[in-house]
Amino acid sequence: MSFTLINPARGYSNGLLTDPGGKLLFIAGQVAWDQNQKIVSDDFVEQFDHALANVITVVKAAGGNADNVVRLVIYVTDKLEYRQRTKEVGERYRKHMGKHFPAMVLVEVKGLVDDGAKVEIEGMAVLPA
Repeated sequence: MSFTLINPARGYSNGLLTDPGGKLLFIAGQVAWDQNQKIVSDDFVEQFDHALANVITVVKAAGGNADNVVRLVIYVTDKLEYRQRTKEVGERYRKHMGKHFPAMVLVEVKGLVDDGAKVEIEGMAVLPA
């Protein structure tokens, strides 16, 4: 499977063109829940790290890996906190995604599924057929 970056930007891609020979995986919004559906920490970066890990867990369960992710939508309850901690978020991002940058969007929202959640990440992946 091949991907072509369209108009790459710093830290994400404006577009990602893929060969249609794969299977689409739609990943529901993932918060920083542990196996008991409890938020792992009050810390924004820890929540980002765990939410992204949960996304990758879904991708791996479907037979893929981080490189198969083509789109991420990141919902945050405080975009200022995201901006202030961008360096730390970037470190956690690279821990899970390496230097793979799918198309991404950041959206500030009033609240998430769990009152303690500060971050929720949904995505889409193209898996080998």
